[in-house]
Amino acid sequence: MRTILVYAWRFWMVILGTVLTLIFFLPVYILSFRKEHYKYCYFFIRLWAMGMFYGMGFRYKLIKETNKIIDKNQAYVIISNHTSIMDVMLPCILFPNHPLCYVGKKEIEKIPIFGTVYKRVCVMVDRKSARSRADVYRRCAERMQDGQSVVIFPEGGVPDDTNVILDQFKDGAFILATKHQFPIAVFTFRGLKEMFPFDNRKGYPGVVKVFFNNILTPDLPQKELKEKAFNEIQLSLIEKLK
Repeated sequence: MRTILVYAWRFWMVILGTVLTLIFFLPVYILSFRKEHYKYCYFFIRLWAMGMFYGMGFRYKLIKETNKIIDKNQAYVIISNHTSIMDVMLPCILFPNHPLCYVGKKEIEKIPIFGTVYKRVCVMVDRKSARSRADVYRRCAERMQDGQSVVIFPEGGVPDDTNVILDQFKDGAFILATKHQFPIAVFTFRGLKEMFPFDNRKGYPGVVKVFFNNILTPDLPQKELKEKAFNEIQLSLIEKLK
């Protein structure tokens, strides 16, 4: 019986996502043509993300691990762990004053309707192409110089082994931060691995713990930035095992 309810809940996500995408497709598509209009485009993207997150029965509790404050006039490289599709919604909810740009997989642009918008508002990367991967930093820097913040999941994807608490970080987010001198906002999302995993037979609505770990300044060496971010996120995740 529980499995049937989970499948029904997952099917509700398909309906919800389709309806919200159809509602917000036109304003997002039109407002994504000109970079100076992106902040208005982001307003509707954020409504879509909020509709998906809250509409699936999720809430979040913000736990501050630092006294540092997000500056609404500063662009950030925003990073977190990645275990669920719902990870994508949370940054939009957490950052109302920072139009966000995501670095995403090129394959997603093939999704009907959603893919049309996706390729206009995200920096897409073909992971099979070295040229595409190298060009990501330039395109992200251009977006950030236009006032957008960039969201990167430094694990590079969701680990196939569900026993992995936090996979090793790729260098991309830290190259971008040090090369172009943007601070890194570090977050940990705890709970979604169990609440909304990629296994369609599992999941349940609930409260996600969001840890605001730190803001790392780009004056540190790239390797040190990566190690520090990894250790802080890992600590927030391991605490649940105690």
